[in-house]
Amino acid sequence: MDRCIRTRFAPSPTGYMHIGNLRTALYEYLIAKSQGGKFILRIEDTDQGRLVEGATDVIYKTLEMTGLKHDEGPDIGGEYGPYVQSERMGMYMDYAKQLVEKGEAYYCFCTKERLESLKESNAEGAAFAKYDRHCLGLSAEEVQAKLDAGEPFVIRQKMPDSGTTAFHDVVYGDITVENAELDDQILMKADGFPTYNFANVVDDHLMNITHVVRGSEYLSSTPKYNLLYQAFGWEAPVYVHLPAVMRDAHHKLSKRHGDKSFEDLVNEGYLVEAIVNYIALLGWSPADNTEIFSLKELEETFDIAGLSKSPSIFDIKKLTWMNGEYMKAMDFEKFFTLAEPKLAAALEGTDVDLRKIAALLQKRLETWNDIPAMVGFFKELPEYGTELYTHKKMKTNDEIALASLEAAVPVLEGLADWNETAIHDALIALAGKMEIKNGQLLWPVRTALSGEPTSPGGAIELADILGKEETLRRMQKGNAMLKG
Repeated sequence: MDRCIRTRFAPSPTGYMHIGNLRTALYEYLIAKSQGGKFILRIEDTDQGRLVEGATDVIYKTLEMTGLKHDEGPDIGGEYGPYVQSERMGMYMDYAKQLVEKGEAYYCFCTKERLESLKESNAEGAAFAKYDRHCLGLSAEEVQAKLDAGEPFVIRQKMPDSGTTAFHDVVYGDITVENAELDDQILMKADGFPTYNFANVVDDHLMNITHVVRGSEYLSSTPKYNLLYQAFGWEAPVYVHLPAVMRDAHHKLSKRHGDKSFEDLVNEGYLVEAIVNYIALLGWSPADNTEIFSLKELEETFDIAGLSKSPSIFDIKKLTWMNGEYMKAMDFEKFFTLAEPKLAAALEGTDVDLRKIAALLQKRLETWNDIPAMVGFFKELPEYGTELYTHKKMKTNDEIALASLEAAVPVLEGLADWNETAIHDALIALAGKMEIKNGQLLWPVRTALSGEPTSPGGAIELADILGKEETLRRMQKGNAMLKG
């Protein structure tokens, strides 16, 4: 086998890209790229009943958005194609028949009704029912007669009767199972399509895949895969099974239960770079305590030894924090370009300076979708109560607030120039003249201008953005409110 590291992301086009799927793709990408290898995209569409129209486009779009650029795949080709399983159909039956000839597999003609009766009569319950090998004893002549008669069939893998099968997993270590526990799994279905368990083994071998990365739910199937590799005389890949991504200590993430997909997170205002960074840390730890990584830095830093076998809990608060850190560190021009559409929509009909507002938001924003709620007061002063003027830390109350606003209105009214410097100098001088702390003047002004308990800027920045006329109008409204 060519030992250049080759990993594959092999999703089924059955809908959205959930977080566990994206994490698998990311780790496969990083395992390959951190060692100068190749990352392959293969579409596994043999389960025709579960296919969702447009889902393949979601896969391409997600990989493109996240920067997980594949080196081979259905859209760009490569020397191991085709890269869509349904386009590889001719080969699977041939490989299955090879196993039949070797005595490692056999034809099964049992009807659905008979298989259902086996489940119903199983003392341990239907989930534990094993096929009873009813067709294993058919002679070659009996098998041929049934095939000639056109009877429907599947091809089953013949598991060893005794002994054990062992394999090594990078994350979980050495695992051994009793062969007696293994069911004679179906390799080729009655419709002529291979099962996932068979097709992925054949394709991984033919595509020279060196590292197979998948969820830990496939650990129990891996002995069967290993036995297939042995039956063909092929070299098995390195196995990397990943623990589940959990919603909490007891429940896996599930779209069915309202958990977010990658697309949901993007639509809710999270940066793609932050999502990728956060997902990389769901089951992998760097050698130091670094938390913020670009994709390029992940490629350089990633070490397969850092993978954990403990399930990871998806913490939306941690992702939100990380998203905010990305926004703070972003070049302002890029930040403004991305924020402007949300700002323009939220403040439609006003003539406020969106760049100035964006500058206030950058150090405070956590997601793009927070913008409307944070800037709405620039368009329209909300209804608010006088309790907002009381602030323990600023040492303000209604009485101080009223005195501050009454004194500030004529000072601001008399300003010839309206800019941050002029507003700052006038208000700070007034606070000194009144012999009060700056906050005792600035908090009431800020409250009157925003009508909110918090705002992305202080009194001076808000006054500058709102303009002289609107600033004075809002302050006079605050005055009237405080007077009762």
